[in-house]
Parts: sequence; structure tokens; C-alpha cells
Amino acid sequence: MNPTTTREYIRSAPLEVAAGWVYGTLAQVQWPTGTATPRQALDDALRPALESPPCYVLFSGGRDSSAVLAAATALARREGHALPVPVTRVHPLVAETREDEWQQLVIEHLGLTEWVRLEYLHGETDLLGEPARSSLQRHGVLWPPALHTMAGTFSSLSPGSLLTGEGGDAVLGPHRVTPLTALRRGRRPSAALLSLAAQSIAPGPVRRMLLRRAMVRSGERSWLTKDALHEHRRLGAADESAEPLPYDAALAHLAGRRFLRVVAHNQALAAAEHGLRSSEPLLDAGFLSALARAGGRWGFTGRTATMRALFSDVLPDVVLARATKASFNHAYIGEQTRAFARDWDGTGVDPDLVDVARLRDSWLSEEPTMATGQLLHEAWLASRPGVGP
Repeated sequence: MNPTTTREYIRSAPLEVAAGWVYGTLAQVQWPTGTATPRQALDDALRPALESPPCYVLFSGGRDSSAVLAAATALARREGHALPVPVTRVHPLVAETREDEWQQLVIEHLGLTEWVRLEYLHGETDLLGEPARSSLQRHGVLWPPALHTMAGTFSSLSPGSLLTGEGGDAVLGPHRVTPLTALRRGRRPSAALLSLAAQSIAPGPVRRMLLRRAMVRSGERSWLTKDALHEHRRLGAADESAEPLPYDAALAHLAGRRFLRVVAHNQALAAAEHGLRSSEPLLDAGFLSALARAGGRWGFTGRTATMRALFSDVLPDVVLARATKASFNHAYIGEQTRAFARDWDGTGVDPDLVDVARLRDSWLSEEPTMATGQLLHEAWLASRPGVGP
């Protein structure tokens, strides 16, 4: 299914469920033309949400959500809209999720007084917590799996609009040309940078081979069977190596990446059930097009340079340049998931794609991964015959 033409949830193929990823590229949407700057285009993407108050912004304190909140706040003040309301999911018992200092820094810098902080102490955001189980029974397995945990958050808000920073890593982060741009603009040519630059200009078959080798070295998706892992690496490497070299062409290609289009589509449907109009301004075609024009062939020298070019007027530099990032895996894969894993009899997943023992080990690991989330939901639904759509 194409997210631009359906009002139903987009389902994952069996290998996508097993690997916890979405492969492929969709037909390119019409690429907007014009002369707007990236911030002007971003304002155009933000404005409809501000015009349908209350306008909430999912705000973790990371760079992407901070940028969306800051840009929306600046636009609201310029045009006389009600200020956006940051919404933060707080996990006091999961230390690696804590962003209190960063969050407070941004809120104080923006001068916002209204801030919705939703505290979760009893596994409410576990992938098998009560909100997720209820959503699973209504909708079945969805990607991304964390979407099932959002029902409790959405139901805590009044009907209105919802903005997220979804896609920021892909859009604002480094692209294939970035190592070359960094060298071109005077960055010291370290061995690592030279290696990345060489990979970026290698022929497509070479880039695919290097990407597959990197996947092998990482040991990722160890719960897949040999054939499934081979196919995952083949598809993943093909997707990543297909990025064009010029920065502007890379953004146009990114706009069609299926994993971004599906997450935006499915989240919009889930939010709409609670009277919320969800949008991802960093994935807006007008913004991407304006950013491509501004960056031209070479783009920026990295994530921080891109953030500074776009948001230095609305956020302090310490936020734009921060290198740390919170992790939420343990907030999603907690005791309720572990309890299920310990008693799981191995049914509900495709043995041609999944090694049951390794999958269980992954759920019980000290370093769990969200990539197993759809398999967890598939197994849970299978353990309850007659439950689910």
C-alpha cells in the first residue's frame, strides 16, 4: 500500500516484521518548487497545526523535538497564535531516558509556561503494557511497534493538533556527500574521514558490499535465520547504497523512503482516533525541497552545522551542538515483556525467518532492541486465540 493513497494502517511484510524494518522506496511525491528558505518552508508546515489549537509538540528534549518546538513557538509569537504546548513522556525509573536538564534548558529559553509532563511508573509504555495490549487487540501488528504505546499519551490530550520531530535523524543528519563536503571545507583529513569519503564515491556494487560487511560485523538481527538474515542484509544494503551523491538529490530520494512515509502515515491514523491531527514538519515535502535548494550539491558539513544553519536564532548553541542522546529501549521493553518472554512457548512467529531461542534471548537481554517489537506483538497475539482484529 502507498501511504499517500490509503486511509488504512500500512502493514509490514513477513520479513519486515521479523527484521523490524521497512524496506524500499515509494514513488516520489511531487517535488515543490519555489524560493522559500528552509525556515519559511518549515513555518508553512507548522502553521496549520498552530491554526488548530491546542497545538501539542511531542518533546523529549532531543535536538529534533527541540527544534520543532522552538520553530513553532517563534512562529506563534510572530503571527499571534496560541503558543504550542510541549508534551513529555517521563520515565523516572529508567535512568537512560532522563533528559531533565536539557528539557528545562529549552523550556526556559523559549519562555514557555505550559508543559504537559506525563509520568509513567508502572510499565505503561512497555510494548506489552495495558495501552499497547489494548491497541494490539484493536489494530493488530503495526510498525513502528512503539506506536501501540502512544494511546495512553494521546488520550491524555484534548483534541487538537500534534507535531513531532520524526525524521530528524534522517533529514538533518549526515548524507552520502557529507564526508566530501567536510574535506572540501577544510576539515582535517583523518583516516576515518578519508575512509568515509572513499566509500561515498565508490561504485554502487562496492557500497552495497561494504554495507553488508558492516552489518555482518555489527552482529545485528542475530535472531533471524541464516536465509532471512542474508535477505535482510541484501535489501538493507540496496536501500542505503541507492542514495544519490549530491545533497539536494539525496533529500529528494529520502522523501520517498518507505520507512519514513509509513511511520508518518500510521502515526497520523493512531492520533486521529483521539481527535489529534498529527504531522511531521521535518518530513514535509516543502521543507525538504527548500532545504535541498539551500544545501545545493554539497549540503552541510554535518548534523551540527545543519542545525546551526536552520535554528541558531531560536535555540542556544549548546542544544544545537549536543552529542548525547537519550535511549528509550528499556522504557518499551520492560518487565511485562520479560515476563512474557520467560513463559513463551515459541509459537506465533515464522520459524523460516526467526530463531526462537535467540529471539527469546534478545527479549531477556540487558540491551534489548526495538527491532524485535513486531515479533513480540505477533507472538503475544498468537498466545491469545481470538484476540485482535
